[in-house]
Amino acid sequence: MKIATYNVNGINARLPVLLKWLSTSAPDIVCLQELKAPQEKFPEAAIAEAGYQSVWHGQKSWNGVAILTRNMAVHELAVSLPGDPEDAQSRYIQTEINGVLIGCLYLPNGNPAPGTKFDYKLRWLERFKAYTDTLLKLDKPVVLTGDFNIIPDEVDVYKPERWLEDALFRPEVRSAFRSLTEQGWIDAIRKLYPNETIYTFWDYFRGSFSRNAGLRIDHFLLSPHLESRLTAAGVDKYVRAWEKTSDHAPVWIELKDE
Repeated sequence: MKIATYNVNGINARLPVLLKWLSTSAPDIVCLQELKAPQEKFPEAAIAEAGYQSVWHGQKSWNGVAILTRNMAVHELAVSLPGDPEDAQSRYIQTEINGVLIGCLYLPNGNPAPGTKFDYKLRWLERFKAYTDTLLKLDKPVVLTGDFNIIPDEVDVYKPERWLEDALFRPEVRSAFRSLTEQGWIDAIRKLYPNETIYTFWDYFRGSFSRNAGLRIDHFLLSPHLESRLTAAGVDKYVRAWEKTSDHAPVWIELKDE
């Protein structure tokens, strides 16, 4: 089973790119973030024509998450992160496929830091950590994936000294990510490639992609049940070179059958 995550940075603006990538990569499950479209503007018909069923939680102008499946039925199990019923931002959606619980998330950016946006990011992380505790207690396979907006370590960013005060790299958020791996969650990319320079995002400015001045902020966290089933992982960096593409590249993993 091939599972991918992709921050599309506007699903309707990037729809040709998304459809082209789906046809070339053919993942079984796709988690999308930053749809930037209200619920009624999600391109369900075009995605269905490409062979994918979908569930989504849209939001006007910003945010928005979706899960697509190829040749498999998909049903939403949750469309928000527990812990704050007044949080109206569309940042989490969950389903279960072939016995694997899949959570797709778009964690807040948090800039500028310090500030109210950074405070919201820290509160969201607290809620997320509490929920991951709950998920681990289910004692079943879980995949948590998406744009975490967290650079876990210096190896995950070009010239880390330039990011010390950024909300993606501040000690508080790096500590929060580390607490998840200490809790037992497996960083799939680092499990297979512990020391390699791997980026998933390149800014549109200053020729970042051509210089490979990137960040690794799109992650897969796997529950311990899936450690032995993880067989491959990678970044479809070539998609970032296409015209009118997202500033993120798709990231994927492959899990063998149980």
